[in-house]
Amino acid sequence: MSYTKFLASLIRAKSVNLNKIRSSPSRCRSTVASPDRQEEKEQQRQSEGCAVVEADPVELITQTKNAKDVRLNRIHVDFDNTEEAYKSKNNIELLRSLLVFNLCAIDILVEKNKELMELSKKLLGQRMFEKLMKMTFYGQFVAGEDHNSIKPLIHKNQAFGVGAVLDYSVEEDLTPEEAEKKEMDSCISEAEKANPGADRREKKYKAHRRFGDRRGGVISARTYFYADEAKCDNQMETFINCIKASGGASTDGFSAIKLTALGRPQFLLQFSEVLVKWRKFFNFLAAQQGKSDMTALEKRLELELLKESLTQMGVGARDDVENWFTGEKLGLSGAIDLLDWNSLINDTTKMSNLLMVPNLETGQLEPLSNKFTAEEESQMKRMLQRVDILAKHALENGVRLMVDAEQTYFQPAISRLTLEMQRKFNKEKPVIFNTYQCYLKEAYDNVTLDVELSRREGWYFGAKLVRGAYMYQERDRAQEIGYEDPINPDYEATNRMYHKCLEYVLEEIEHNRKANVMVASHNEDTVKFTLQKMNEMGLSPTENKVYFGQLLGMCDQISFPLGQAGFPVYKYVPYGPVNEVIPYLSRRAQENRGFMKGSQRERSLLWNELRRRFLGGQIFYKPVY
Repeated sequence: MSYTKFLASLIRAKSVNLNKIRSSPSRCRSTVASPDRQEEKEQQRQSEGCAVVEADPVELITQTKNAKDVRLNRIHVDFDNTEEAYKSKNNIELLRSLLVFNLCAIDILVEKNKELMELSKKLLGQRMFEKLMKMTFYGQFVAGEDHNSIKPLIHKNQAFGVGAVLDYSVEEDLTPEEAEKKEMDSCISEAEKANPGADRREKKYKAHRRFGDRRGGVISARTYFYADEAKCDNQMETFINCIKASGGASTDGFSAIKLTALGRPQFLLQFSEVLVKWRKFFNFLAAQQGKSDMTALEKRLELELLKESLTQMGVGARDDVENWFTGEKLGLSGAIDLLDWNSLINDTTKMSNLLMVPNLETGQLEPLSNKFTAEEESQMKRMLQRVDILAKHALENGVRLMVDAEQTYFQPAISRLTLEMQRKFNKEKPVIFNTYQCYLKEAYDNVTLDVELSRREGWYFGAKLVRGAYMYQERDRAQEIGYEDPINPDYEATNRMYHKCLEYVLEEIEHNRKANVMVASHNEDTVKFTLQKMNEMGLSPTENKVYFGQLLGMCDQISFPLGQAGFPVYKYVPYGPVNEVIPYLSRRAQENRGFMKGSQRERSLLWNELRRRFLGGQIFYKPVY
């Protein structure tokens, strides 16, 4: 099923009929990682004329080298070499970095940073305030005011091997009360307002007033609040301009978007709940077959037992159940895995009239909520259309599109829509990248399932791995509302999860050059772990399969040595007018407080480089490029 058809299936005004449960006839499936399906391969190839991903990989680059060659080609990056790390910076820029980082370590300045900036504006006036900001925080963390003013910095960084992920960082400066009102209004349907408590919604996927201001406890991610459709159109245009600017500034850039900027979040909440409940139903049936302890990819429902369970639960008559799994490739091996199961949602979920979800107690499909209004249907259509338009612009401009991760009650829908974009636009190269937050307990399952789907269907997998931006908020919300904390128990567990997910994707790159990953991390140990694995696997940086990413103004001692060594590395480059990026700067100050208190390393390296230059007579050092 194409991405466009998938989107249309979500919004067509039809009720769900269980007799329509089937897999899409146009979708090619491979038998990779499914040993007992090997007998299907030739039959599938002959009957469909469909490209099937073979279980046995083609000759690898690493297979054409002997061990001695691999050892000789090992790349070592010295993150203590301050001359390489800061060769793109003049002395004034280094002094500014030291000043800003030291200010970020002072609690009272960080806690009152927004009030202090407002006071400075009143005392100095707008013009002098902007000059002060450009000499300090704005100059450190923001590239410029518009897509023209940022080009010199982008070109300079490129000259030293560092690319850009453009991010227009303007946000509304709302009060907590204004943010809460916008969130509650946009996350509750008209049916819910008319009959509160009449639906079967889970509390995790319902708006909660205490957490209406989604900025609370979040310091490293932009936040968008829905106002109306016109505002969403304006934000889409902003993203389009960002994509065009990225395409014009470099030949291999990225641009970042957030789906909550593109439509009413009510849709993301409800679709997320549908996806999660269908997955829970699969796990419920797997437990009945004694497979509850298996990983997500290992769980495979025996087809005959599944049919028997569904019939006993009253989901359908025996003949109906038989028909659901015949006439397609689905189930030919005698088993259904989670990817097969997920494909059923395409045809059973018609969101404009009824959001149908399985009841774990009865097995029956039941409406999640009442019908949407005509306006709510239009809002969903327009949101999906905006996503499609942005993906097309990215493809046309030669830009890769990063879809940012968000809160767990939005994320299942965001990931699914991103997956559908990858299916459509990643056929020839990786254009769309999904973001995986590795502080989540389910991160590894999510990564492995999506990699497996890309492998079966033959498109390019693109991932950005982050630790995550919403930990404190997510934990507080789970405790307050009463559902399982989705976050790993501690930082060490998150590190293990990050490295586990990263190693899995790297192994996929080793065996199938269609996978791509951005290691978006300021953690030097994680970067070294990646380099070690790449060396062991013989993955060359010139293949442009493994990227690295850090924020502008932070961790130059990681970014620039990587770039000088030939690795594809990118800075997240925020830009926007001074007054309008103050919310972003406020969060950067807060993030740097924790970052700088946790490590003196960056400040020590900055001092070392300044000392080296002054002692060497480079008082007026100017970068040459």
